[in-house]
Amino acid sequence: MELCFYVVPGLVLAALAFAAYRLVRRARRIGRTWSHGLTAEARCLRTYTTTSGGGGDTSVHTSLHHVYEFCARDGRTVRFEEEGGPATVLEGDITTVRYLPECPERATARPPAPGRLVGEAGCGLLFLGVAGAVCVGFIILAHGIFAESDGLLP
Repeated sequence: MELCFYVVPGLVLAALAFAAYRLVRRARRIGRTWSHGLTAEARCLRTYTTTSGGGGDTSVHTSLHHVYEFCARDGRTVRFEEEGGPATVLEGDITTVRYLPECPERATARPPAPGRLVGEAGCGLLFLGVAGAVCVGFIILAHGIFAESDGLLP
């Protein structure tokens, strides 16, 4: 029983660390694409929205998606989908995309905004850090309770 008070927060900590890793990796990839990527003209092939949330007492979140297609410098035709793009881009519009030559399928049509990218990543890491601190605090508290009671719950 005592083990559960260590294993569960430990698993949550591992998940939080993985989420932080993914968040930093994504921010670095987008930042590198903006600063070192190539540009190309792309056509918006399709726009659509997705919704999440149950409605009723819970909020509903709607996300706008765009599907773009462009010709990379090596001659390949690349099609990619991006969530959260500008609502002013409609089907058939031509827009500039940025991509890294080694992975053009991870292109972005978002205009460079390094300050916003750092702010979003920083807020995400702050949230994950607070959640991790709560898990560590729970483990320390559980350890103190079990140390005082010789491993037996009152």
